[in-house]
Amino acid sequence: MNEEIEFILDSAKEAMNNAIAHLVKELRTIRAGKATPAMLSNVMVDYYGSQTPLSQVANVNTPDARTISVQPWEKNMLQEIEKAIQLANLGFNPMNNGDVIMINVPPLTEERRIGLAKQAKAEAEHAKVGIRNARKDANNDIKKTEISDDMKKIAEDDVQKMTDTFVKQIDEMLATKEVEIMKV
Repeated sequence: MNEEIEFILDSAKEAMNNAIAHLVKELRTIRAGKATPAMLSNVMVDYYGSQTPLSQVANVNTPDARTISVQPWEKNMLQEIEKAIQLANLGFNPMNNGDVIMINVPPLTEERRIGLAKQAKAEAEHAKVGIRNARKDANNDIKKTEISDDMKKIAEDDVQKMTDTFVKQIDEMLATKEVEIMKV
């Protein structure tokens, strides 16, 4: 296969891998029953005038399946962190004991579980759109190349096989996440 086609296939694979990586990141933030530090990964704290990720100003742990503890590296940041968690609108009620912020993660209701499963489905569909866009771009680039029609057909088949593999991977990730969300 010529270098131009290999470059097109590599670019498509990279775009598809990026879609998967984004999906993994998004699924990690969807709560599935037990407490994880990732639940607070999108929380930004006002750290001396600049918005800083919570993980850069505090140690975030899960002492048990229903609790998240946030220990700031600077005690004077307790109020800012507490405020940032409330502003993140995650449905958590942080409790500040003067040293550590404790968050009790309430068990999910059936209605909330269904909502989270829908959210996971939407994220998976978004990733599939990214995969399909990468396929479309690759096929358009293949059509523009100066190679035989047979070679173009082979390259397009390779792109489709790659697409099918990535879509299957997304479906598997979604199925795993849905089981995790619906497990009581």
